[in-house]
Amino acid sequence: MIFRFLLIAAVSLTACFSLAADRPPNVVLILVDDMGWMDLSCQGSDFYKTPNVDRIAAEGMRFTNGYAACAVCSPTRAAVQTGRYPHRVGVTDWIRSRFQRGGKGTPEKNPTDYVGGKKNEFLCPPNPFWMEHEEITVAEALGAAKNYKSAYIGKWHLGDPAWYPEGQGFTENRGGCDYGQPPSYFDPYNQPKGKHESLRKGIYKLPSRTKGEYLTHREADEAEALIRKWKDEPFFIQVSHYAVHTPIQAIPEVADKYKTPGSTQKNAKYAAMVESVDDSTGQILDTLEDLELTENTLVIFTSDNGGLDNKDNPTNNAPLRSGKGYAYEGGIRVPFLVRWPGVVAAGKVSDAPVCSIDIFPTILDVAEVEQPADRPIDGLSLLPHLESGGETGIDRETLIWHFPHYRHAPGPYSIIRKGDLKLIKFWAGPHELFDLAADLGETKNLAESMPEKVEALEAELMENLKKQEAKLPRKNPEFVKK
Repeated sequence: MIFRFLLIAAVSLTACFSLAADRPPNVVLILVDDMGWMDLSCQGSDFYKTPNVDRIAAEGMRFTNGYAACAVCSPTRAAVQTGRYPHRVGVTDWIRSRFQRGGKGTPEKNPTDYVGGKKNEFLCPPNPFWMEHEEITVAEALGAAKNYKSAYIGKWHLGDPAWYPEGQGFTENRGGCDYGQPPSYFDPYNQPKGKHESLRKGIYKLPSRTKGEYLTHREADEAEALIRKWKDEPFFIQVSHYAVHTPIQAIPEVADKYKTPGSTQKNAKYAAMVESVDDSTGQILDTLEDLELTENTLVIFTSDNGGLDNKDNPTNNAPLRSGKGYAYEGGIRVPFLVRWPGVVAAGKVSDAPVCSIDIFPTILDVAEVEQPADRPIDGLSLLPHLESGGETGIDRETLIWHFPHYRHAPGPYSIIRKGDLKLIKFWAGPHELFDLAADLGETKNLAESMPEKVEALEAELMENLKKQEAKLPRKNPEFVKK
């Protein structure tokens, strides 16, 4: 009888271990808003203190050439969700929220007519008000193939209510809406006298809980609760912090810790916002550890574009040039960290260029889910590179960016990086060519001294944009040159 009991127990225990072994890995994606390449201590900052985020780098792989798919937010968010270049998805600029449209509601369909005035040399394609439902998101792919539970926490910024995360495959949505920034970082997260009702109501599906509570910490609590709820089944949780985007609002006693400026960075309130992201990251990592899920969870940490660097405020991206919105490295190069103990060796640093478009195929590869076969996926799975400690290369020669809009002089731009060479095609201005290996700060334009390279790279850039059906700027027949 005792033998039979022990035999049954042994069989049951073996079955449990087998079930655990067969369970697909969990994925936690932390996407910070506007975090610059130098906004972490593991990236070299002597001002910001980020021990928890640094853990991801220390226990996994840090990419020195990590890129956002765009220098502004919504296009990168579309790329993260789909693995496709923003210009292929059709979201190439940040999406205007309902409160930013002068009282105009949701149109029946996205606009298609080109826009521009007589002062602009080029007419530009219109930016949509949402990412179309026809796109396949990470949550939809994982849910359909492996029945993953999925949650979106924080900033979405990919469309009006019908296109919120729950309409794009996510099981749970805690805060994802059309906001590009929060009305306030403090509970109840609203503007009581805001002109639009959405501002007065506050953040969608993040109701007031404790007056004065800080938003980034609330997002961490939501993530922890869902991890604990779903600990026995595979989950994908994307924590898309509203921080460190404006408004620059911080917990006063945290900001007080940053009175002594660093060598280039000095904004104490911004530093406190960075610390809140680090607090949240630590809470998530500790929850995984407490539930013994660390070794079965892939964690990715990155940003949607470079840091906002307006004359060194609120951050400074040096040694990179410029910041958010611009074609230079400060606008597109971002932190990119990956941890998966037992699969990704600890303390690895990779110089391979990687991008937001690679997140979708990497997550699907980790979950052993086939990529959609009915559409091009521009990103590549980083799993072989990660598993080999960086020894296995990434089979890609070029990365491309396309911003066909007027934002900063000289206007619309497209970029190709091939090897260490980076060409910026300003549609209404001169080309700029940089050797990033020799000139990370993009101080020396090589276009005039290397015309053959400019011609070859521009030809390759245009060939790819046309093949990928990018909407290109068009000459404006009404333009009058001064």
